[in-house]
Amino acid sequence: MIAQFNPPQRLLLGPGPSMVPQSVLDAMGLPLLGHLDPLFVGLMEEVKGMLRTVFQTTNPMTFPVSGTGSAGMEFCFVNLIEPGDEVVIGINGVFGGRMAEVAERCGATVIRVEAEWGRIIEPEQIAQALRGRSPKLVAVVHAETSTGVLTPVQEIAQIAHNAGALMLIDTVTSLGGVPVCIDEWGIDAAYSGTQKCLSCPPGLAPVTLSSRAMEVATNRRTKVQSWYLDVNLLNGYWGSDRAYHHTAPISMNYALHEALRLTLEEGLESRWLRHQENHLLLAAKLEEMEMTLTAQAGHRLPQLNSVAVPAGYDDAEIRRRLLNDFNIEIGAGLGPLKGKTMRIGLMGESSSAENVGRLVGALKAILPA
Repeated sequence: MIAQFNPPQRLLLGPGPSMVPQSVLDAMGLPLLGHLDPLFVGLMEEVKGMLRTVFQTTNPMTFPVSGTGSAGMEFCFVNLIEPGDEVVIGINGVFGGRMAEVAERCGATVIRVEAEWGRIIEPEQIAQALRGRSPKLVAVVHAETSTGVLTPVQEIAQIAHNAGALMLIDTVTSLGGVPVCIDEWGIDAAYSGTQKCLSCPPGLAPVTLSSRAMEVATNRRTKVQSWYLDVNLLNGYWGSDRAYHHTAPISMNYALHEALRLTLEEGLESRWLRHQENHLLLAAKLEEMEMTLTAQAGHRLPQLNSVAVPAGYDDAEIRRRLLNDFNIEIGAGLGPLKGKTMRIGLMGESSSAENVGRLVGALKAILPA
């Protein structure tokens, strides 16, 4: 007989998933409804409305794609890009690189604008790449999870629009943790994930498309590469028609509804401030231990802290001891930062002074020097 799986109570302070409030977990255990049940349709409308508030947009086409954040990325590219389109993509970490690969799989000609990992994509870099070009799309990762960098996207969006391009941003790690102002910044398309600052289990990808982006998606020369992610079909389900498209993950939508409700109950500005205050607390405690943050000063994510591995220590051993001895998970560095940095997430429910104190106490025990 196979025993029932019974996971331990970990403190999740890595790059995701974050800790989940009990009421969100409880929501996943509520009785199932059919995915076209009028009561579930009512919940869908409330989810859409709350997502518009969190994204700070009035876009009607704002809803959760059934899939993780990477599905949100693919959703945006497959709907907006056709073979032969030119796309400018900022790459300063893993997820900018992933954007480029997805765009290339859509048949796009990709112009890569690269920055050192740990530094932002500068607006002038995008402006330089656009000189003499009229690309269809400019894409940038707002919050680069692999490095802890927060790229200022509002100025880049203006540069993109001046060139006649759509503006797409990745908000997987930023949504709910720092300001994301879709309408004010002039963003045409954005995608996110549920498992970061919204503190919901992974499985849905909130997306939003402007009317300009929807016009592009509905007036394509070719069919959308993905049937499953075709916004023209999904609009029939998430729009007013409620036509069958796929069986939505009912329990995940229950969970997202509760997570969004809690987010708005706290208030966006209060939530952003909480993330910033706990980031500053962690930074101060690490400085006392002579540990340094590696992301570009002035552009550091409060919810994802990239920390240099202390000289003479092995990051894998530090993470192993945190997990095995203290039940605390943090993340490893990626790409060129592998073995050089560790990633500490203070996202959503995980972002508290108590959790900062618990982590710092554990690090002091592991790194007595």
